[in-house]
Amino acid sequence: MTELKEKTLNGLLWSFIDNFAKYGFQFIIGIILARILTPKEFGLIGIITVFISISNSIVDSGFSQALIRKNNATDKDYSTVFLYNLTFSVFVFLILFFCADYVSIFFGEPNLKLLLRVFSINIIINSFGIVQRTQLIKNINFKAQTKITIIASVASGILAICLAYFGFGVWSLIVKTTIFNLITVLLLRFYTDWKPMLYFSKKSFKELFSFGSKMVVAGLIDTIYRNIYYVIIGKYYSSVDLGYYTRAEQFNNFPSSNLTTVIQRVSYPVLSKLQDDNEKLKFGYKKTITLTMFISFTSMFWLAAVSESLILSLIGINWEQSIIYLQLLCFVGMLYPLHGLNLNILKVKGRSDLFLKLEIIKKLLAVPIIIAGIYWGIKIMIIGMIINSIIAYYINSFWSGRLVNYSMREQLMDIVPSFLLSAFTASVVYAASLYLKFSPLANLMLLSVLWISILVLICEITKFKPYKEIVGIAFTYIKKIRYGKK
Repeated sequence: MTELKEKTLNGLLWSFIDNFAKYGFQFIIGIILARILTPKEFGLIGIITVFISISNSIVDSGFSQALIRKNNATDKDYSTVFLYNLTFSVFVFLILFFCADYVSIFFGEPNLKLLLRVFSINIIINSFGIVQRTQLIKNINFKAQTKITIIASVASGILAICLAYFGFGVWSLIVKTTIFNLITVLLLRFYTDWKPMLYFSKKSFKELFSFGSKMVVAGLIDTIYRNIYYVIIGKYYSSVDLGYYTRAEQFNNFPSSNLTTVIQRVSYPVLSKLQDDNEKLKFGYKKTITLTMFISFTSMFWLAAVSESLILSLIGINWEQSIIYLQLLCFVGMLYPLHGLNLNILKVKGRSDLFLKLEIIKKLLAVPIIIAGIYWGIKIMIIGMIINSIIAYYINSFWSGRLVNYSMREQLMDIVPSFLLSAFTASVVYAASLYLKFSPLANLMLLSVLWISILVLICEITKFKPYKEIVGIAFTYIKKIRYGKK
């Protein structure tokens, strides 16, 4: 158990660094590109992203989740999945290639035809690295992934900025993603010993597919749901409006998606090893939720409070319309990690059937939100997303709680203190922002100092448990680094 705890903490550290490097570099590069390119160009990429995200979900088909959960996966299993992913990626690419003209007509954007055809090549590129990435996650080896991410992010980002500066417009964004994926796949091959065999096992396929098929349908439904708003805005408003929305979403995703991804991909393989011991599983699950939501609530409330200063100082007055979108999206994003953790339990327990049923129910409840977005505007649509997120939490926590005897009431008792603390701190910071008349950058710095001062002061006075545990973990790693331990 001690060894697993050590491996988990190490995995969390490197997973955080990996995601921070990926999203951090992309965030910084995105800020630079936003000062060079226009909202319309980002909007066009937002439309294309819908089709690529859905396609990648289909190509993976839940096999990566099935491989992680299977404790005795063999080379035959990995090779079977590799061949399936590669073959199906070519099939999906061809569908998008020949449907690109219809997509262009639907959105009334002639440029989309060529852009989508070229960008779709990334589906095939990504398929070469799915199995290798899965192996690294399964082994909780995020140190190698961190190195890969840093190299790919820096190289692709610098190239994209150069292309944007010399007037290549939206193509600089296309090249950035393509080069990032190419470098990532090549380095995954270098950092893993596994080599694919030309072997396809029907037995392995059926075994993995029995779990993965439900996961891919659930994942596909979720991917469509998360991207349908791009379609609504791009179709019923404009690519410029979509550009504003995607910029706000990028700021929102930096803390929320980063945290969710880190916790999900580390907790899933770790908790999977405890799937037959409910007592230990609940203990690890409970502690993970408590600490994760403290980080999520504090960071997202801070982001909502300083949104105006943040956007104006980093990407300028041209993106002012993104401010209100970001403030509202923060209340959607703060629950992302909680959804991910609750759903992880369903996967750990092998309940992909229940996972799928819950996804269908939750997404059906989102239909009124989509309709509201069409008729009453983007802000009303985001408010609907907040309501849907709260309902989704109730559904997820009810069923996951039954599997490990960790009820929603018990969860709320663990996370509400963090919510109230974060809400109070953010309210003070937001009130202060109304009276500051300095430059946006100066306001941002002052508000951030005020936020962290109030938060730390209250936590130290009250000896707030999640805060103390996170500080303790941080000091443990500092000591290890200081004494040269890995």
